[in-house]
Amino acid sequence: MLKQQLSFKLSQKLSPQQIQLMKLIQLPTQAFEQRIKQELEENPALDSGKEENTDFEDEFKNDEYEADHEVIETDINVDEYLSDDDIPSYRLQANNYSKDDEDKQIPYASGTSFAQYLKNQLQTLRLDEEEYSIAEFLVGSVDESGYIRREVNDIVDDLAFTQNLYTTPEKVTHVLKTVQELDPAGVGARNLQECLLIQLKRRKTTAAVSLAINILEDAFEQFTKKHYDKINHKFSITKDQLREAIEEIESLNPKPGGSYSNNTRIVEHVVPDFTIRIKDGELELSLNGRNAPQMHVSREYSNMLKTYKESKEKSKEQKDAVLFIKQKLDAAKWFIDAVKQRQETLMLTMSAIMHYQEDYFLSGDERDLKPMILKDIATEIDMDISTVSRVANSKYVDTPYGTFLIKDFFSESIKNDQGEDVSTREIKKILEITIADEDKRKPLTDEKLAKILKEKGYPIARRTVAKYREQLQIPVARLRKEI
Repeated sequence: MLKQQLSFKLSQKLSPQQIQLMKLIQLPTQAFEQRIKQELEENPALDSGKEENTDFEDEFKNDEYEADHEVIETDINVDEYLSDDDIPSYRLQANNYSKDDEDKQIPYASGTSFAQYLKNQLQTLRLDEEEYSIAEFLVGSVDESGYIRREVNDIVDDLAFTQNLYTTPEKVTHVLKTVQELDPAGVGARNLQECLLIQLKRRKTTAAVSLAINILEDAFEQFTKKHYDKINHKFSITKDQLREAIEEIESLNPKPGGSYSNNTRIVEHVVPDFTIRIKDGELELSLNGRNAPQMHVSREYSNMLKTYKESKEKSKEQKDAVLFIKQKLDAAKWFIDAVKQRQETLMLTMSAIMHYQEDYFLSGDERDLKPMILKDIATEIDMDISTVSRVANSKYVDTPYGTFLIKDFFSESIKNDQGEDVSTREIKKILEITIADEDKRKPLTDEKLAKILKEKGYPIARRTVAKYREQLQIPVARLRKEI
């Protein structure tokens, strides 16, 4: 039986040039620099620097070259070439550095890694051959924070399989205690409680230190939950005594490994893609110079085409060679055009954002931020939302108030009690200020915070307050409590 069906399929296709432009737009400064360098290396018809444009297109008009070769265009699926609009991986590294910045990057001196620093200390301990092998393995198991987060039994098994060393959990535990004597204090701990206790037990014994040790050993859960009344009752102490003990604990380092300056990770610096300055009460926008490189089509390659045109005899080998040259020249021209369009798109988009948030950029007060979504800017500059998203998600702007990811200036809106649209960023800022001014002995609950915000003209629900508080990385009222 034959079955006839009619189906419609809508798909978006982009030319290779459009795809190239979209890819360039989403690159931040240093990634863009690397892309320029790569193109210059791969395409000999593209040169850096300033030179008069060579019009190579006229060289072959009405020439036999056009008759011998067809230009074949292939449809390309956009999904195969463009990444999602989520945060790209290079943004998480924040490593865009501009060579022409006045502040030169300070070179990092080579030094001893954290693991090697700990191994060097093992040389000063009295350990037999077996104990040293175990200690060395334990040091190798220390993570970046300074902890050993593995069970002793698992370590015993690994020693047997990888080191051909057969030992017991008791022996490993004994050596672990020795490793925990290394610097920095707290290294080699298996959890936060043990880490803090190791540090406290190295301190000079005082009443506050002794009480702090007892609290961590016998009331650690109550301490982490800030159930201070229960701790006072359990140890029969005053608030002042408890306060002194808590001050001792709060002065400890919960991540001893993080304090080692020569850790293997190197911190990179963000170099902004844009700069906004205030001059005579007006905003001025500039694009990082590395985003506007000077490039031109190679005169040498253009001359090759001219030589071919003027030659009387044209062999097949010459035609094949000139086809390659023409393709490289086309690619060079396309790339130069794409870079120029990228520069124009970046400036157009950031200029629209700057004028939309003019009040904020003039004052620096987050409460002056207007509600703004991608569609607002896309409509303003008559571009696709995805284009604005690529600019916002990966670019930084230097302002008189600091350097920010452009995406941070976008926010949804809600209506206040007067029916006006206000930015969620404005509400978060007011929430942050309200919590900062609260009585830490009696922190405000989310319900009380919602009531205060309502009184200020922002009628939002308690669950919304909780969501904003979590986004601001502010703990619940109980954990904000102080004595």
